[in-house]
Amino acid sequence: MSNMLKVNIQKKLSEFDLDIDFQLKNKRLGILGPSGCGKSMTLKSIAGIVNPDEGIISLTTNEKIDYYDSQNKINLKPQNRNVGYLFQNYALFPNMTVEENVAIGLSNNQEKTRVSEMIKRFHLEGLEKRYPRQLSGGQQQRVALARILAYGPDVILLDEPFSAMDTFLKEQLRMELLNLLEGFEGFSIMVTHDRDEAFQFCDELIVLDKGKIIAKGDTYEIFENPRKVQVARLTGCKNISKIEMIDEHHLKSLDWGIELEVSEKITPNITHIGIRAHDFTFAEKGEVNVIDTQNSTILEMPFEWEITLENGLWWKYDKQIHEHEFNMPDHLKINPEDIILLEV
Repeated sequence: MSNMLKVNIQKKLSEFDLDIDFQLKNKRLGILGPSGCGKSMTLKSIAGIVNPDEGIISLTTNEKIDYYDSQNKINLKPQNRNVGYLFQNYALFPNMTVEENVAIGLSNNQEKTRVSEMIKRFHLEGLEKRYPRQLSGGQQQRVALARILAYGPDVILLDEPFSAMDTFLKEQLRMELLNLLEGFEGFSIMVTHDRDEAFQFCDELIVLDKGKIIAKGDTYEIFENPRKVQVARLTGCKNISKIEMIDEHHLKSLDWGIELEVSEKITPNITHIGIRAHDFTFAEKGEVNVIDTQNSTILEMPFEWEITLENGLWWKYDKQIHEHEFNMPDHLKINPEDIILLEV
């Protein structure tokens, strides 16, 4: 019997209807989407904090456990689901010390050795007697994760775990969490609106928009070929244009006013194209898909130049921090295979 988390739920909300259906077999899933699209509601339904209107949530490891089954009137309480939920604000008990927070949910027999093990694993030595208010944001997150992992959950749910952190701390904790999840035997689901987090952490990805799944599959594949306009935007594609088809491999960009050749066949359902900002290369006049760079706007950033071409296309070019001069080429090109065909 293969391990699997199955979620097929529906819930009527004021803004939209939540309709989620997936089966998770790989260890790490990401749910990517804009604020208010139903990401956190999905996590809370899995944890048992919120009840869907109908559907099924089940976990299969050595045996099948139904967390929720509307037809058979099954609805396990959160404490009976063996699911660890990391809230955005960590939800530590303010009047308990670090070691008391970690020990929540453990039996007396487990407590001493397990707490000691978690304190060491999460580098919390010396902080055992401190209260949450005496800890930094990063330390609070480590305590919350230690508390979750202390009782050995089958599923870890991470709700925007880095949203309240500064950039330096975020990078540090991303690596720590990544290492932790590598050694975790169960399933993890991370909700995020940050494409970098989704790419770093997740084997599989679901993209949500207004309560509906608009893409799901292997994370690399979704980033490489987003297929839909909204998925392309959410995975960081800055250049998107409506198109007019010329023939099966040529089109006109209606937003940039240029004609382009593409490698993939243009089918009638294709309405837009996408070009990622790093995919332009230097070119000579007369090459395929050449774009003139006259009258471009150049903005220097610490590690890249951001160039906006006259027709509105956006190009990013990597630089070293000590470089402060940029020789603009007369022409750029975009290879036909780097143009992403999109439908609405």
